[in-house]
Order: sequence, then structure tokens, then C-alpha cells
Amino acid sequence: MAFGILYDYLMGQSTHAFDYFGAHFGTSNSGKKKGDKKDVKNGVWFRLYAPMAEDVSVIGDWNGWDIRANKMEKVDEAGVFETFIPDLHDYMSYKFHFKNAHGQYVDKADPFAFYSELRPQSCSRLFDIENFIWHDKGYLGTRTRNFDKPMSIYECHLGSWKGKIGDRYPSYEESADYLIPYLKDLGYTHVEIMPITQYPFDGSWGYQATGFFSVDSRYGNPKQLMSFVDRLHEAGIGVILDFAPVHFATDYYALREFDGTCLYEYSDPSHTFSPWGSCQFDLGKDPVRSFLISAMNYFLCYFHFDGIRVDAVSNIVYWDGNKNNGENTGATEFIKRLNGKIHYEHPEVMMIAEDSTDFVGVTKPVEYGGLGFDYKWDLGWMNDTLKYYAKDPIYKKWEHNKLTFSMAYFYSENFLLPLSHDEVVHGKGTLINKMFGDYDTKFALLRNLYVYQFGHPGKKLNFMGNELASFDEWNENRSLPWNLLSFPKHDSVKRLCRDLNIIYSISKAMNEEEYNPEHFHWMMVDNSDQSVFAYEREVGDDDLLFVFNMTPNYYENYDVGCLHEGVYEEILNSDKDVYGGWNQYNGLPLSSSEGGPEKRPYHVSVKLGSYAAMIFKRKIEAPKVAKKKAIVVKKSPKKKK
Repeated sequence: MAFGILYDYLMGQSTHAFDYFGAHFGTSNSGKKKGDKKDVKNGVWFRLYAPMAEDVSVIGDWNGWDIRANKMEKVDEAGVFETFIPDLHDYMSYKFHFKNAHGQYVDKADPFAFYSELRPQSCSRLFDIENFIWHDKGYLGTRTRNFDKPMSIYECHLGSWKGKIGDRYPSYEESADYLIPYLKDLGYTHVEIMPITQYPFDGSWGYQATGFFSVDSRYGNPKQLMSFVDRLHEAGIGVILDFAPVHFATDYYALREFDGTCLYEYSDPSHTFSPWGSCQFDLGKDPVRSFLISAMNYFLCYFHFDGIRVDAVSNIVYWDGNKNNGENTGATEFIKRLNGKIHYEHPEVMMIAEDSTDFVGVTKPVEYGGLGFDYKWDLGWMNDTLKYYAKDPIYKKWEHNKLTFSMAYFYSENFLLPLSHDEVVHGKGTLINKMFGDYDTKFALLRNLYVYQFGHPGKKLNFMGNELASFDEWNENRSLPWNLLSFPKHDSVKRLCRDLNIIYSISKAMNEEEYNPEHFHWMMVDNSDQSVFAYEREVGDDDLLFVFNMTPNYYENYDVGCLHEGVYEEILNSDKDVYGGWNQYNGLPLSSSEGGPEKRPYHVSVKLGSYAAMIFKRKIEAPKVAKKKAIVVKKSPKKKK
């Protein structure tokens, strides 16, 4: 078994390297009395892959950090070292001590550690990850990759959602206490947690990790994270893990120049460091591929995550993320292998690419020449949309294509529409700050934006706090400004987000066959002078008409094209007073008439409030049944005698 695992690891095809490497609780028989049960000892097996290391030992709490106490034996010429140490227990700290390729003695954290000390401490810690009792069998039995299901994702940074409790972070379980009722109330189907692999610098938000199998100790131990996922599953909420396989932290106690060589990073100085100053994984090396594939699979196997969001795919497919530098074929081969193996082992798990490039076939299956992701973030949609909403209405006619262009390429990939943490940090301003205009106008446009996001085909993602309409940027060191919900303007935006999730979840026209162009039809696409847009989405007998006014102009009767004859009932209007608007809505159902603008077959005349976004549902009326006339049988009059 060990040979097979090692072979797969060296060949870049291992998905279960965590079963062999690292520190595992188990038993050992010294061999003095073969078969003698009295000679069996309980302890921990330590295994390390370090090809250029010599004189390797394990140092830790139990041996007083004595470099001579627990030497490791080299068990394979590939560079695998092993030892068994009896009578150890959870939470003991340890490191590997060895002479590296430069002849220097170094202390290194375990690359496969399941748990680690909280920064600024840097040791690995023992933890038995087996035997957690799960309660989510029912959820796992019905989960899919959600192609024909609603998927509305709430992106969350666990440490700053509610903020610290005193001087400590909330535990995984404490976060679940608050998150579950909140997400259920707002109608989100999934939560995506920002990286929770061990990382030293708070300001990296987890994207520069030191331990890729080690659960972030800020919030608790591995079984507390298992409990977090288990409880969300019991509540019917999926959990997606944000994972960064492109780069790692530069701290020398971790992966950097691990055995004195560039074991994990590029040896070419021009590629060693990423644009963020971190070390870049050499994804062309087979052991590195096995390391990262196994790391992601570890979280799927032991923690039951429902999907992996792969960060910075642009820096994988192109050298240094620059298309002009050409494709990094070694890295794209890694991605194909990753997605192929994960989908083979977990056919119901989603793989999601955060990718800003126009690389072809990101969500195309591997067997057809694609990268094999299930979904791709549509960052082009996000950039164009936010630029459009920031424009003065006077100039929007010149930027009209920014709201129509996305549908020109939408069906080339399985896109997911993100309004993520990247848009509300580093001086970019929050979403409401990006909107054009004064205080009231910003709120009106923000409400319009959320309706547009939900009405547009594609799965949805919103960063925590988007529903609060905060004017302050997100800061990882402080809680979201929950006090804003005491102000009607802000609380009304939250209500709108909830209602949009409800409509999205129950409307086949919005959540089934989203990637089939037959179900989307522009009704008004060329009206740049008035900056009014409309489109219709229908699946089966579910037919929805979306109308958007991007200017402050008000229209008492405005003709909007539609596909079918019938009665259209307004089911949402962002200008209603319950959402903080001016209540210019369509109260009564609207009947269609023949002939519409832009040569559409029918039209309805709607009340179009300033900056209003509306959703109309076509009512399917039962066919009229002709009443049969009763046959009256006339009786002949009785004859008089």
C-alpha cells in the first residue's frame, strides 16, 4: 500500500497522499515477539517527503525538543522518512529537524499537518481526525452540481462576520449558531467560506497559506470545522471552500525552500515569486500536483465540502497571469488532472474557477479538451456592470453595450455572477459607494443592481454585508456594521435581497437550464437613448419579464415588448416603499396588446419608476370551457276530460 501511494504521489496522480504522509495515530508492533498482543503499542506514525534532507528527526513537546530523541529512518530512495513514537496525544506540538541541501540544520512544520499552532507560533500539532459522527447523510444523498437548481452563494469571512468575542475569534461552531438562521432567513442556498487553511498574516485573508491540510486554528480544531459543515448541511445549506493553489506564504518554517531546494516553488527566479510577493507553486512538478490535489480532496473527504472555489486561475493558465506571456501548459495540465480526478471520486461536487481571462474551455469537460471546471466567475460581467452603474445617466447612452455585452458571450461557459470581497476593499469603495448620485439615488441604483444580478442568467454570489448597503469598506479586523439594520434604508435592502432569493428559488425560468440560450430573449436591447432594458426568460409554463430603467426619468405608461399574449402581474418592483423606494409600482395585472417596440409580437404598458427594476410573471389562465346548453323537454299539456 505504501509503495502504491508513493508511486502515485511521485507521478502526480495521488488524491489521498494525506493517508500516508504527515502524523497519523495508529499502532506498531516492535517485532520482538511476532503476534504477541502485549507488544502492540499505540502512538503516532510520522512520515516526511524531503528528497534532499539528511539526519532527520521529530522534535516536540514529548521529547523536550531533543534532536537526538526520535530519529527518522529513510524508507525509500525517493526521499521518504518514517518513524513511530508511542504514547502521544492530541494537541502536542512538533516539527521536523534535519540537515538540508545546503548543509544547514533547519526546523520545518509538517507540510501534511492536520492542525497547527496559532500565529505567531509556527509548530504543527497532533490531531486525530478520525471517528467524527456525521448527521448529513440525507443532504449528501441529494446534492448535485446544481446545474438545474438555484444556487445563491453567500461569501463569508468567518473572523469578521460577527467579529471577535473579546480578544478571540468565534469558533466554527459559534459562527454556525449565527450563520444558519441568518442564511435561512435570507434564502441563500450555499455559503462560501474564505480560505481556512492555516495562514500566518491576517491581512492575507487566508490566500497565503503555510499549511494546506491544516485547518485554521483561529476558529478551532478540525472536528469543530466538521461540526460547522455538518450543521449547515442539516439546515439544508451547502458549503463551498475557497482554496488557493497558486501560491504560498514565504515564511521559512513552512514550504519555502523546504529541503534546501525549491521542492514546491519554481526554481527559475523569474517565476519563483507571484505578483503578490508570495512563492508560486511549480504546478508542472508531479509531487506538487499530488500535494495540492490531495489537499483539496482531503477537505472533500473529511469535511464534506460541497465544492471548491479555485482562486486566481488566471495565474495558472498564463505565466504570471499575463496572456502575453503564453499558456503555462504544465499548470493547465495540473488543472485538468485536478478536476478530472475530483469529479471521478466525487461526481456530485462542484469545481469553480475564479478566472478573469478569456481562456477557452474553462468549464468544458476534460474529455472534450477543456479544463473541466463546473462554473467560472464572470469577472467581465462584474467589471462592466459596476462601471455602468457608476456612470451619470446623461452618459449612459454611450456605455449601453456594457449591459448588453455579457449576453453576447454568456453561453460560451457556465458563468457565475460574483459581487465578491474583491470589490469592497483596498480603496475601491463598497457597492453602494460605486453607484452614481446622491444618497437616495445610490440606494435606488443598488436595488436596481441586485435585481439585475438575480434576473441575469447564471448562478449568484454576494459577499457578506452586500445586503447591508454599508458605505464603509470591509475590514478583516472588525465586524460587519450590523447596527445599520436599525435604519430603514439599509434594512430595506436586506429585505430586497431576501425576496430576490425567494423568487429565484421558486422560479423555473430563473434556475433551470440557465445555460440554454433558448430560454432568454431580449425584449428591449437597443434603446440607448432612454437607457431602458427588458428581457424575458421562460422555462415551460414559467414566464418572467424583467424591465430596468437606468435613469431618473419617470414614465406613467411605457410600452415594453413581450413574447406572448396574456396577463402580466408585477411580482417585484425595486421602487416599492418596503424596499425604500417611492412606490411607483404596477398594482394591477397588465394585459398585453399586439405589436411592441423593437418588432416584438406583443407589449404591455407599464408604470416605469425612476431607477426602477421590475419583474413581471405571465399568468397562465385555464382554457375556457364552453357551457353546454341544457336540453329542456317540454311536456305536452294534459287533456281535460
